[in-house]
Amino acid sequence: MAAYEAVIGLEVHVQLATASKLFCSCPTTFGQPANANVCEVCSGMPGALPVPNRQAVHYAAMVGLATNCAINTRSIFARKNYFYPDLPAGYQISQFELPICEHGHLEISVDGRTRRVGITRIHMENDAGKNIHVQGENLSYVDLNRAGTPLVEIVSEPDMRSAAEAVAYLKALYSIVTYLGVCDGNMEEGSFRCDANVSLRLAGTEPFGTRTELKNLNSFRNVQRAIEYEISRQQDVLDDGDKVVQETRLYDAVKNATASMRSKEEAHDYRYFPDPDILPVDITQEELDRWRAELPELPHLRVARFVAMAGLPEAEAEVLVQSRGLADFFEAAAAKADPKKVANFVLGPLLRECNARGLNAADPSAWAMKPEALAELVRLVDGGAISAKIANDIFGDLFEQGAMPEAYVKEKGLAQISDSSALEAAVDEVIAANPAEVEAYRGGKTKLISFFVGQIMRATKGKANPALVNELLAKKL
Repeated sequence: MAAYEAVIGLEVHVQLATASKLFCSCPTTFGQPANANVCEVCSGMPGALPVPNRQAVHYAAMVGLATNCAINTRSIFARKNYFYPDLPAGYQISQFELPICEHGHLEISVDGRTRRVGITRIHMENDAGKNIHVQGENLSYVDLNRAGTPLVEIVSEPDMRSAAEAVAYLKALYSIVTYLGVCDGNMEEGSFRCDANVSLRLAGTEPFGTRTELKNLNSFRNVQRAIEYEISRQQDVLDDGDKVVQETRLYDAVKNATASMRSKEEAHDYRYFPDPDILPVDITQEELDRWRAELPELPHLRVARFVAMAGLPEAEAEVLVQSRGLADFFEAAAAKADPKKVANFVLGPLLRECNARGLNAADPSAWAMKPEALAELVRLVDGGAISAKIANDIFGDLFEQGAMPEAYVKEKGLAQISDSSALEAAVDEVIAANPAEVEAYRGGKTKLISFFVGQIMRATKGKANPALVNELLAKKL
């Protein structure tokens, strides 16, 4: 069996979070009644003239700046000609020969290895509408609410060599566009989606193999599984002595398989040409300088800072930085308490609460708990006011109610017992109630100390100071 190397490139479509569409003033609000957000321009009426949305140009350039691209100070919109029911004009307005951004790159890390993934181009285009197929009816409906919504398509070089690298690159892009605030990142609504180009070649050789394009990849998990399946499928084809067919394939998440959609011979000739109704898009140096100054601290830089600031492993810092909202929450709490201990609470009980309650971990504005409350909880544990066990036990209530921990602990009578005279009676009772264990401990089974500590913690309902308990036991045993 020959050794093959996968060659993977991604085409990522990012829906820009502008209030209006790319070439008209119709709103981009998701979930409206069918064809409510439609006008003569986005429905492709003859004679209706498109006017570029300058905010979309700004957002597209910001994506380019954040991905190390060269920004073309003049770019041109072109007509991409094809027929489909959800494309009312009979062409899509896109960019071809002169896109807004070119020649960028991102650094990704997988299993401790860093790889630079080149970005060929980033171009603007308007989205198509949506075909709605109703089961049992012999017709389809067309909803044009999405038609004309601004997109950028980010086209990578074929620099990735595994499904894991493709997902790492995709997650890096996702973090960037959501950090910038240019995309809401809602993959279920189609705000962030991608196609993957996959081919195999003999390991150690330069020429590319025949590629297939994978579509219908609407989650990170589906991207990983689809690419892994396609690599395996192509390897089986080549091992059988057959040739891979250049084609577009759809991924079926239920079957975890890809199926042919169309072959190379059926591929479109889009016949691009400059759109005669739209002037070239010019960007001044002053605008570029201003937009560059607007860039926030990008995710990879924040990861490095969190590692240095809190002594976190890189993998933990990456979880904190996956969304700007979660990273901001952590940083606000870490400014008022031990950063490492704050991180432990965020990565543990806080994310568990979000998951259990169906809350978005990227949107702390939806939580009752505020950063100040988390910081106060960490300080209470650090100061010995409550035990770590009590802190974990009450975390769910604090998260749900938004209560401040100090007041909550006082109200519930949960303060840690750190008075040796108050604890001594509990220690004596536990020793008296367990003579066999005491004898075994004194006979050399020192691991039984944890048994005694547990009994005392149970007797005091978790309020005993563990350090003081250990100290008293050491004296009395």
